[in-house]
Amino acid sequence: MAKDVICEVSSCRNWAGNNRCSAESIFIVNNKESNAHRSAETDCKTFDPK
Repeated sequence: MAKDVICEVSSCRNWAGNNRCSAESIFIVNNKESNAHRSAETDCKTFDPK
């Protein structure tokens, strides 16, 4: 499991500065019906706008 989660989305409530994520868990899903083959085919469901 990742020790540190890097995040550049400062408009998220879980953004803790220094590009860190303060969420207790991360939930990422495919944004297509098939399996993702690149990052553009995924979405972070943990995102919560400020």
